[in-house]
Formats: sequence, C-alpha cells, structure tokens
Amino acid sequence: MNPIVRAGLVVPAGSLVIVLLMWAIAGPVWALGALIAAGAAIFAFHLRHLSLLTEWAAGPLDAAVPEGRGTWGPVFSALYRRVRTRAAYQRDLQQMIERFRNAADALPDGVVVLDTDNRIEWANPRALLQLGLNLKSDRGQPIVNFLREPEFIRYLQRGDYGEAVLVDSHRNRGATLSLQLVPFAADEKLLMSRDVTHLEAVARMRRDFIANVSHELKTPLTVISGFLETLQELQLDAKQRARFLQLMQEQAKSMQRLVEDLLTLSALESEQDNRAESPFAIVPLLLRLSADAKGLSQGQHTVALEIGAAATVLGSRDELASAFGNLVSNAIRYTPVGGTITLAWRVDSDGAGVFAVADTGIGIAPEHIPRLTERFYRVDRSRSRATGGTGLGLAIVKHVLLRHQAELEISSSPGKGSAFAVRLPGRRVERTPLGDDPQENQSAASAHTGAHRGTRA
Repeated sequence: MNPIVRAGLVVPAGSLVIVLLMWAIAGPVWALGALIAAGAAIFAFHLRHLSLLTEWAAGPLDAAVPEGRGTWGPVFSALYRRVRTRAAYQRDLQQMIERFRNAADALPDGVVVLDTDNRIEWANPRALLQLGLNLKSDRGQPIVNFLREPEFIRYLQRGDYGEAVLVDSHRNRGATLSLQLVPFAADEKLLMSRDVTHLEAVARMRRDFIANVSHELKTPLTVISGFLETLQELQLDAKQRARFLQLMQEQAKSMQRLVEDLLTLSALESEQDNRAESPFAIVPLLLRLSADAKGLSQGQHTVALEIGAAATVLGSRDELASAFGNLVSNAIRYTPVGGTITLAWRVDSDGAGVFAVADTGIGIAPEHIPRLTERFYRVDRSRSRATGGTGLGLAIVKHVLLRHQAELEISSSPGKGSAFAVRLPGRRVERTPLGDDPQENQSAASAHTGAHRGTRA
C-alpha cells in the first residue's frame, strides 16, 4: 500500500476506535457526538491543507511549496521534490537556450528564423545589422518586405535552396550579401546571410588580373608572331632583318619585364614573414638610385639628390631598393626632356625617415591618384606602354611599404609634376650611420652639393 494512503488511514481508524470505546462506556449519544467532532476535525484539517495547496497552485510560479502536517506532510514533501526537480530541469534548459543564443549571436553570419509563411520569428544581431531589421517592430513581417531584390524573390519561390544567391545590400551601398535558405522542422526555414563584399572584390580582381595579363602578353606576342611570319614569307635584306629582330627583341624584353614584375609581386604577397631584415646605411642606396636615374635618363633630365641626414634603416634592402627604384623610374618616364627629377632623404623630428621623388613631369589628375597602386592601372595606357611600363610598379611599391609598415604619400597636378614620398616609421630609422666611412660621407656631401648646383645627368 502507498505510504501516503496508509498514513491517511491512521487518523480515521483511530477516531473509529475512540467512537467505539465511547459507545461502550458512555452510550450511543456520546459516541455520536465524538464521531461528529472527530469528523469535523478531520474535515477542517484536510480543508486547511487543500486551501494551502489551492493558494500555492494559483500563486506565482516561484512561490515556495507550503509545509504540510500529518498525512499532508508526505504529499507536500513529494510535491516539493517534484517542483525542485522541475526547477532544476528548467534552469538547465534555460542555460542551454542561453548558450545556443549566445552562440547564434557570436556567429559571423546572419541567421533569421522564418515560419511556414516566411515571416520573421527571430534573428541574431548580425542579421539585424546586415538586413536592417528590428525585431520589436519587424517580428511577424514577411521577409520579402525587407529583401525585395528580384533575385531573392525568385530564389524563395523556386524552392531549390542548394546554392546561395548574391544580392546587393540595400543598407550598405557597395556591399554584397550571400543569402541561402535552409529548411528545417515542419516547413520552416533558416535564412543565412553573409557579407561577401571582400570575396567578390577578390574574385573581381582575379578576373581583372587574368584579363590584364592576357592583354599585356597578347600585344607583344602578336607583334613577334607577325614579324616571324614576315621573316618567313618575305626576302628581306640584312638591314630590314636586323630592324625586325630588334623590334622582336624589344617585345620579348617587354614580356620579360612583365613576368619579372609578376614574380616579384607574387613573392611579396606570399612571403609574409620570410623576408631577411637587417640594418643598412641609406646613403649608398641613395647614391645608387641617383646613378641609376642618370643612366635611365641618358642625359635628357636634370637629376638632383638631396640628403638631409645620414641614417641606418632596418628592413629588407632589396625590397626597399626595388620600391624606391620604381618611383625613380616612373619620374624619369613621365617627365619630358629637359625636366628635373629630385631625389631627397630626410629624418623628421618624430624620427620617421622620408624618401621623396619629385618631378616636373606631366602630372596626374586627382581622380586617378587613389587607384595608382592597383595592378595594371594606367592613367594613359598608350603612353605607359611607349615608356616601357608594365603597370605593376606602384603595386609592388604598395606591397613593399605594407611589409615595412610604411606609408606612401602622393601629390600631383596635371602639367605641374608629381611628388611621391615614402614615410618609414621611426622604429625602423636610426640617425647614426651603420659605419663611419669617410668615402661614403664624402660621396654624400658631393651629391648634396651637386643637387644644389642642378647638375645635369
């Protein structure tokens, strides 16, 4: 028998025994009175506990279980254990829900829960940001009220959600979102949103890069192929053959320069931490750049070198020489005959080292300046090819400077020349030269003096 039932029979049984004794001792009248009194007491006892139970059941969910006496003690104890077990279960369930919600909030992608009618039930913060939703006002609204792009509506109606669809963000101009629906439960859906602006930009750059490389290689290959056909089909004298061979060699060198620049750019992008850095004196590098500029100019420009202070630079000498050299060669290429190219080095008061190249060339319109470091970007394509440029020089400069935490400053006006300045951070520049070489110092002083005289290359 159940212990609670057994305990509940004790009081009635005891009362019955007392009534029978009263009957035997005092007669039926007293026995009846005792029976009525015992019944009333038992009824009041149970009525009070039923009242306590009813009040507790109708009260707040977190109300404490009342204490019971007698036969109600085990009942309330069992009820208390059940409530405590259920509260622990609810607490664990709430913690689990909270963890899932925190995990959803931490997702880098947006998540929107849609009901069977494609109405918004819930969304994580990333989705609110990407789609411009507000759960307080937008809960229960059809998702198509916020994503009205025809591509998404067709995707939603088609029912084939195996692949994502790309749409332009109506919230952030220029941004691209990848949207994919995932069915779950009974005809409900999860809408996953991801910002793929950067990935799309990379893909577009890759497509442009392949197209540009193909175009850059196509021209010299076409020229070489045409010359080869001419040499095979026509009887040319020695002078004509030499001329054709010279033109073919120029086109081959153009392709070689392009391939070398591509390999350099690839190495700069892939070797993040494998470059060799060491301190080196800046003056010998400046002297070499000045000499190279004069050689490239072939006496057609005035090349000046101004050295404000000797210094030691921490970095990759070869990479910085390549970057500085690209700036110098660009200045030579885009400065008309008789113009001036000035190479300058100084150390600012904050310790930063600045290498600058200024020219009196054709200049650059302001709208082109932000794009100058893009691969194959040319202000004037025909002029760039005529001067032997590959369109990758400033892209190489940008990557070298990024690896040295340096900045490139550009100022230019059409017809007034250009100035390119590389600013190396102070932690990479030391005013003290690497060594006290009198010949180096004398060469630097001569170069500095020659600059003020406007020495002709």
